[in-house]
Amino acid sequence: MAKYDKLQVLATMQQTGLVPVFYHADAAVAKQVLKACYDGGVRAFEFTNRGDFAQEVFAELVKYAAAELPGMILGIGSVVDPGTAALYLQLGANFVVGPIYNPAVVPVCNRRLVPYCPGCGSASEVSAAQEAGCDLCKVFPGDVLGPAFVKGLRAPMPWSRLMVTGGVKPERANLEAWFKAGVTCVGMGSNLFPKDVIAAGDWPRITALCRDALQIIQEVR
Repeated sequence: MAKYDKLQVLATMQQTGLVPVFYHADAAVAKQVLKACYDGGVRAFEFTNRGDFAQEVFAELVKYAAAELPGMILGIGSVVDPGTAALYLQLGANFVVGPIYNPAVVPVCNRRLVPYCPGCGSASEVSAAQEAGCDLCKVFPGDVLGPAFVKGLRAPMPWSRLMVTGGVKPERANLEAWFKAGVTCVGMGSNLFPKDVIAAGDWPRITALCRDALQIIQEVR
């Protein structure tokens, strides 16, 4: 079950402004990446449900974080159905993220008071998710919709809390554009975890990328 309550999870996402998005089939590698992000100041981390036995790797990460990384909040991403959400909630997911909005996932998460951040690509989807109780909606795909979408949506719906994923880079111009548009936080995947860096096991590089991104976010807000 979730270790952190809903308000704490949402507050952490908003305060840090960055949620790394990562998947690896090897639990040992995933632990190294999680630790590197933690050392860089990250406190909310999304592991994605993208490979066979991903749930086993996630379970190992939850146990590792509980024992070694105090304050690290783990969530699960790429969830598209209620059965998968329930599986990961039982394994300790503190938040659930999806590339789409599936209304059937909402009661599964709400019953456990766990944030569900659905992927939305229109004002109507965001509004429907908010009505169902989703406090933080994911703007996806960000590289297609762009900062103008966020700014345009928040003009008539300024209460909206949005996390953008897709096309987010650990660079000042990119991050400034998103935060000036009004996002609450950003999800960052491949640009935060270059394949060559992961392959080389250059964990200090991951730590530096996280630390630099968090610093930029604090400056551009």
